[in-house]
Amino acid sequence: MEREVNEIAVGLDIGTTKIVAMVGKYNEYGKMEVLGVGKSKSLGVHRGVVNNITQTIQSIQQAIQESESVSGMKINNVTVGIAGQHIRSLQHSDYITRPNADAVIDEDDIEKLCNQVHKLVMLPGEEILHVLPQEYKVDGQAEIKEPVGMYGGRLEANFHVVVGQVTSIRNIGRCVKSSGLELSDVTLEPLASANAVLSQEEKEAGVALIDIGGGTTDLAIFKDGIIRHTAVIPFGGNVITEDIKEGCSIIEKQAELLKIKFGSAWPGENKDNEIVSIPGLRGREPKEITLKNLSKIIHARVVEIIEQVFLEIKNYGHESPKKKLIAGIVLTGGGSQLKHLKQLVEYITGMDTRIGYPNEHLAGNSDSETTSPMYATAVGLVMDGLIHLKKQKKTVKKEETSIHTETTTQQEEAVVEDTVIEEKLPKEDLKPRKNILEKWTEKFKEFLDNAE
Repeated sequence: MEREVNEIAVGLDIGTTKIVAMVGKYNEYGKMEVLGVGKSKSLGVHRGVVNNITQTIQSIQQAIQESESVSGMKINNVTVGIAGQHIRSLQHSDYITRPNADAVIDEDDIEKLCNQVHKLVMLPGEEILHVLPQEYKVDGQAEIKEPVGMYGGRLEANFHVVVGQVTSIRNIGRCVKSSGLELSDVTLEPLASANAVLSQEEKEAGVALIDIGGGTTDLAIFKDGIIRHTAVIPFGGNVITEDIKEGCSIIEKQAELLKIKFGSAWPGENKDNEIVSIPGLRGREPKEITLKNLSKIIHARVVEIIEQVFLEIKNYGHESPKKKLIAGIVLTGGGSQLKHLKQLVEYITGMDTRIGYPNEHLAGNSDSETTSPMYATAVGLVMDGLIHLKKQKKTVKKEETSIHTETTTQQEEAVVEDTVIEEKLPKEDLKPRKNILEKWTEKFKEFLDNAE
C-alpha cells in the first residue's frame, strides 16, 4: 500500500557515536507512528561537531538507506538536529517604540522586535540560531505571555538567544546536501529531545532536561512552559569509555561492552570479589578486572559531568522561589541508561529525577527499541518535522482560499463595472507569518545553494 508521502517526516540525528534516520507519521489518534529506523556508526563527528565530511556523508547515507529499506519509502527531506560544544546561549532584552499606540499590537510588531535581536553583534564566526521570546512588557506592564491584541506604545521582551558557530552549522548542511537530501528544517537538539520526553505539566512546573549523548551532554531548562536556559557540555558517554580503556589497559570495544554490561555509577554496589575476565589480545593472558574498580572509574567521570550540568542549573538560578524547578530533572540519551545514574544525580543535586523515555507522544504499538532514551532526539526531530508539515499545509490552504475569495470578488466587480480588471496578486497581509527559525532555515538553504 503506497502511503501519501506528504504526511511523512524524517528526523536525522547526527550524533558523535551514531547517526539515526527515523521515519514517522501521525496515526489516526494523533500519536506518532515510527515507520522505520536506520542507524549507522558515526565516524566523522567529534563532540557533536563534524570533523570529517566524507566519513559523515557515508554514515548519513548508510542510515538513510537502512531506514528506506525498513519503511519502504524514498527519503528526500530531513529535519536535522544541531548540537555540539560550540553552542551557547544568552539572555537579552530589547524593545521597540510603536508609531501608533492607539493601534493594537499585532504579529508584525513581534516580528520586528525579534528581527531587532537578530542584529545583535556576535563574536566573529558566530551566528544566532534561535531567538526565543520569554515574557513581554507593554508600557511597563510586566509578565505578559501573549501581547497580540493589546494596546501600547512600547513593546519590550526578554529573549533566550541561542548562538552557534557558522562553520560547524554549514558543515552539517554540506553533509546533508552531499548525501542527496534536502533540509526541510533545522532544530536545536536539546529542544528536540525536550519535545519527545517532557510533558506540558513538567514544562509548566519547571524541569531540567539532561540529554547524555556520546560526545556531549545537552541541557534544556523549562519553567512556566517556556524555555529558560540551554547549554551544551563537551563531555558524554565516550569520555567514560575512554577512562575505562586507559584505567584498565584494554581496547575501546571491550571498554564499551564493560560499561554497558557491568558498569555502575555507584561504587558501593559492587563487592570486592566480583571479577570479570577479559580475553587478551592475540594469545596474551586474559585480564581480570574487579567490578568495584570499574565502577570507581565510571563514578569519578559521571560525577564530573553531573557537577558541570548542575553548575549550569545554578547559573540559571534554580534556588530562587520564582525559578524553582518543581519537576526536578529528567535524564535521557544513551548515557542515561547507565545503572544507578538516577540515584547518583539525586544524591548530587538533591532534586527529583526520572529517566525520560520518548513514549509520551509515540503510538502504543511502538517497539521497545524506539522508546529507548537513545532515540529521544530522533523522535523529537520527527515530531518537529511533522509540525512543520502541518504548518505548510495550513499555509497552502490559506493561500488557496485567499486567492479564491479574491478572484470571486474581482469577478463580481468586473460584472458590476462591466470592465476587465486585471487579476491582482493575493494581498500581502494574507501571507502567513514565518517564525524566526523557518526564516533562518530558508536563509541557510539559500547560502548552501550559493556555496555550490
